[in-house]
Amino acid sequence: MENDNDLLMNEATTDEAVEERKPQENEVTAPTEAPSNKKQNKFDKFFGISKSGSNYKTEIIAGLTTFMSMVYALLVVPSMYGDAVEFGAVYIATALGAIVGTMLMALLAKMPLAQASGLGATAYVTGTLLAAGSGLTYANAMIFVLLDGIIFIVLTATGIRKKILQAIPEEVKISIPVGIGMFIAFIGFNNAGLVKLSEGSIGFASFNVLSGNLSYLSTVAAVLTLLGVIAIAILAAKKVNGAILWGILGTTVLYFVFAGLGCAWKDPDCIAKFSGMTIENPFKAFGSWGKYSVGQVFANGFNFSKYLAIEGNNGGTLVVLILTSALSLCMIDMFDTLGTLYGACSKGGLIDKDGNPLRMNQCMLSDAIATCVGSVCGASTVTTYVEASSGVAAGGKTGFAAFVTGICFLLATFLSPIAQIIPDCATAAALVWVGVLMISAVKNVNWANPAAALPAFLTIAVMAFGYSISFGIGIGLISCVIIKICTGKIKEISPVTYVISALFILMFLLTN
Repeated sequence: MENDNDLLMNEATTDEAVEERKPQENEVTAPTEAPSNKKQNKFDKFFGISKSGSNYKTEIIAGLTTFMSMVYALLVVPSMYGDAVEFGAVYIATALGAIVGTMLMALLAKMPLAQASGLGATAYVTGTLLAAGSGLTYANAMIFVLLDGIIFIVLTATGIRKKILQAIPEEVKISIPVGIGMFIAFIGFNNAGLVKLSEGSIGFASFNVLSGNLSYLSTVAAVLTLLGVIAIAILAAKKVNGAILWGILGTTVLYFVFAGLGCAWKDPDCIAKFSGMTIENPFKAFGSWGKYSVGQVFANGFNFSKYLAIEGNNGGTLVVLILTSALSLCMIDMFDTLGTLYGACSKGGLIDKDGNPLRMNQCMLSDAIATCVGSVCGASTVTTYVEASSGVAAGGKTGFAAFVTGICFLLATFLSPIAQIIPDCATAAALVWVGVLMISAVKNVNWANPAAALPAFLTIAVMAFGYSISFGIGIGLISCVIIKICTGKIKEISPVTYVISALFILMFLLTN
């Protein structure tokens, strides 16, 4: 995530900024292709293809490039839910959320960007809200996502978003994506079996071939995850489009090759793996989605009986949980979206004279609306993906590129049977790599200043070691407020910061 917050917090410009904008130094340009008929003229005029200096071919290539770069989300996000809900149901929900968000980017914001359920927000939903012992259900979690979307719409429409951004201390703001990256990477390590959790202890997986206790298939999966991450890094270094997707597919192929070899010498795990694998009718996933995901936010989302049945939980703790969880999701969404918008748009010259992404408010509104629609479909918070930068780098300048990406996501809804055979080790490699990408923001923390270093460290450490994104944000904010008060910098703390910190204190006192 980029961290030039003066740029991020300025309000968006209107469509007229497109006309006033001068090409940036590194902006990708393409020759104009004149439409050949009246229908094309209207289409071209709506998206401003010729006006932007682009053409249909360039926009189509950009849209396909973006899709190849971020389609891995359809594989990774459903896998993060584990047994909380059927894979096929979440796959369809995630695809629909991506379609809605990306089409809004195309038709409302008219930007060459794409959206899907964010891994950071999904990690919060699956790792915190749906954690073992939380008492919350999948339907309950969708209530929090819906609230996030509604709040985001209000914040965007009223301009309060800017005040909240200003209220979050810089050191905490920088550290949030870093902590989330560590959190996501930990999930990847755990899913791959590289990190073993047992009886309250944690440790790295053993590869001791002399112990006699190794499981062939589990060991293969763990090793392939490491090789998969390395392969993704190599592809990314060579600037191969869709590096994450190719890494997932390559790891998958190797996994089944080694599993096949295991079958040759009668390994029971390998035999069970193949005997239990079937390619289902793609419409079965739609059936699961209709049964377990769509509309659950209203049908069962308000039923918190399992949560209230846990000793110590009551109506008061539920209210605090709702407030703090919605706040955490909103902050994750806000910082993720803003950072991604600035990062992707600046690379393609899609910024105004003040350095802000073009039509930022429309982009943020697209995000918020897609999150609300996505929650009804059963998808976690929808956000703009930084992988859209690949499409911008390929020359995408208009919403038509996003329109092409949206069509690709629509076609991908029928590929769930293929997605279901992707092993955990392959998606785990992608999760670890996302952690690598997100941790880069740590360099922007002023580690030489103890007053900034401690809140930043606590934000990151509590997220990763405490296995809670919201706890990390809360501890980071509270520690920052205390330090500023004790060092005579009370004037640097805004009333909004006090309110947010107080909510987190209530969460710690009244909830688990």
